Parts: sequence; structure tokens; C-alpha cells
Amino acid sequence: MHIDAYEFGRIVIDGREYTEDCLILKGVVRPNWWRREGHRLLPEDLPAILGAKPAMLVVGCGAFDRMTVSPAARRTLESSDIRLETLDTRRAVDRFNELAEQHTDVAGAFHLTC
Repeated sequence: MHIDAYEFGRIVIDGREYTEDCLILKGVVRPNWWRREGHRLLPEDLPAILGAKPAMLVVGCGAFDRMTVSPAARRTLESSDIRLETLDTRRAVDRFNELAEQHTDVAGAFHLTC
């Protein structure tokens, strides 16, 4: 799985364009990634990620890095042995691609706008 391009409000993954926030889990894109609080990642937003059990989760927190990961969500991921990296979405895309190329078991969660 490779992210070909990202710009505000748009991401291209393996040649397919998405204009909604999305997850990448086990090589599958899940568009329309919804969070209870749009700019805050909470434990109740994590079931799909926890179910996929990646070794690492890269979170793109938006073009201007405005989305936050709650301390409780961080603890939930840590207790599930899922390492977490949070970056603005442009840098998160680069990091996801880097880890995927290294064959790391990585999942991605990308907020595409602010």
C-alpha cells in the first residue's frame, strides 16, 4: 500500500482518490473515518484499529496539525502494544510510506483538512 499524494482535503492511495478522512488497516482503505469528536481521537474511535492490531499507528492530525489524540486514546493504544506516531498529515503520509516500504506492520489514520 502506497500513498501517492496528499493535499488539503485530498489523498491518493494506490491510484485512488479520497476526499474524506480515512484509515488504512492491513492494506485496506476505510474511507469516511468518523470520530465522535472530529478534532479529537478518543478510545471509542479505536475499535477498528485495535481489531487490526498493527504494530504501529501513524496518525495524520491535519494539514495544520489541529487534531489531537486524547491521553486516554494514547493509553488504550499503548496497553494494546500499538506504537503511536502523530504528525501533521503531510509528514504522516511520508512516515507511513517509509514504514510500509520497510515492511513494518503499520496502520494509518489520516485527517485530511485542518
